[in-house]
Amino acid sequence: MNRLFVSWTIVTVILLIAAVEALGQSEPSSLPEPARDGDFQHPDEDRVALGQMLFFDKELSGNRNISCATCHSPVVATVDGLSTNIGTGGRGLAVLRDAGNYPDTTLFDPQSRGARNMTPLFNLGHSQFQKLFWDGRIQVDPTIPQGFATPAGANLPFGFDNALEALSIFAQTDLQEMTGQPGTNELAGASEISPHVAVWEALMLRLGDIAEYVNLFTAAFPEVGNHPENMSIVHVGKALGAFQAVAFRSDNSPFDRFLRGDEKAMSQSAKKGMRLFYGNAGCSDCHSGVFQTDHDFHAIGMPQIGPGFGDGANGHEDFGREGFTGDMNDRYRFRTPSLRNVYLTGPWGHDGCFNSVRNAVLHHFDPLASLANADACQMVMPPRPDLDELDLIALNDPLTTQAIGAAVEINLPELSEQDLEYVLDFLQALTDPSAMDLRKTVPVRVPSGLPLAEIR
Repeated sequence: MNRLFVSWTIVTVILLIAAVEALGQSEPSSLPEPARDGDFQHPDEDRVALGQMLFFDKELSGNRNISCATCHSPVVATVDGLSTNIGTGGRGLAVLRDAGNYPDTTLFDPQSRGARNMTPLFNLGHSQFQKLFWDGRIQVDPTIPQGFATPAGANLPFGFDNALEALSIFAQTDLQEMTGQPGTNELAGASEISPHVAVWEALMLRLGDIAEYVNLFTAAFPEVGNHPENMSIVHVGKALGAFQAVAFRSDNSPFDRFLRGDEKAMSQSAKKGMRLFYGNAGCSDCHSGVFQTDHDFHAIGMPQIGPGFGDGANGHEDFGREGFTGDMNDRYRFRTPSLRNVYLTGPWGHDGCFNSVRNAVLHHFDPLASLANADACQMVMPPRPDLDELDLIALNDPLTTQAIGAAVEINLPELSEQDLEYVLDFLQALTDPSAMDLRKTVPVRVPSGLPLAEIR
């Protein structure tokens, strides 16, 4: 046989094999469009500057011992590293935070743990994010005069332009998060009069007594005119929203750069994971779009640890979306979280029940087995004898576990160990390098003069 013919035959076969492999690795048609700059907020610099001060100032909490940044810490990628948060009264930061003044808890906070895992703040200034919190209890709603459905109902002030602004005035009204227990400060006392409006009014009196804040509010909102009485909680929300929209914008991950045309931005392994994620693995059925979320609510059988929202017969369940809609069909449904910077924002799950990305991903592919074998050791919570036993009430209740399992509505195909590694590599490619160092977002000082540091 002609050697030249044999050589060309071999070359042809090699080219055909390469073509078939390339076809098998072609990008899925469901890949999203890259995030556009025009879809992000671009707020006024003076509002951002004011929002930065408010975000880090403990003056906004009832007992002046916690700020927004305590639980949404730039040191821990805008979360706190705990399964559920330790609010006012805890000491220290992130996984070093303790659970307060045990055993003398009569007059001190916290008297409970937070109900849910702290949600990251990345990209909330993008126009896609119109439903916030795990249950979506703050969301855009054009049928409501103020434009937003919130826990304040008709008492929500007018004037907010987006959900992030509206969200930013509610932590200050939560007893466990920032307000403190009644009898410990005037904001907590106001909450007994009105859980929202009276607290906001008391907070504005505080801020109005600080001359530097009056100047900052006037610079950001000229209508204030250096008159403290013109400062409002709407200004607070708009400033906090402006700061978060700018400080925590995160759209420069390797995946983002790949979508914008940089073929070398991701490794070959991450690309294989991307094809699985947006293709046969089915991840994008819920985690769709450029930020890997459909902004909808799904029951995926997450084990219930911690206090939850106090639902169910044992008082330690969390019914999720049902608590907002009142619809039993929404029981155990929680909002699909964005996966941007997911490797930086653990623990994972609406209650932080998984302490590794791998375990959280594996849960999705066999939720019933994962639920049945839930490991309490994955919890990341500072110990306190009177709270520890409460953390496991729902987890150890077979009726709760059975009900959560019965509501599961995802059914993904089996994933091989190699494909799992590819998906995990893709998830790592969702990390924006800027999110790994957020020190620049931290001010040197705040107008109240209170310390920025968490003191143990």
